[in-house]
Amino acid sequence: MSSNTSALSKAKGFKKSKSGTYLSIGTTAFGAFSVVKQAKKARSEHDTLKLIDAVVSAAAIVTGLAILYRELKRLGDDDVLLG
Repeated sequence: MSSNTSALSKAKGFKKSKSGTYLSIGTTAFGAFSVVKQAKKARSEHDTLKLIDAVVSAAAIVTGLAILYRELKRLGDDDVLLG
């Protein structure tokens, strides 16, 4: 059981590390491609509801990226070598 707990704490630590934050930024940005595809399809089909859904999804992606960027800056401020 202790090895599972150790692995879990390492995983949680990675999520709050610079590498984990960069990975989160990458995966979030990758999601933007599907939103762009969804928006193009909605526009070609003249589907207003799907277009609104794509816009809301895009806003969520932008907000998520802003939060991750803020976290990355916060991690950089804590780094003795950077500050």
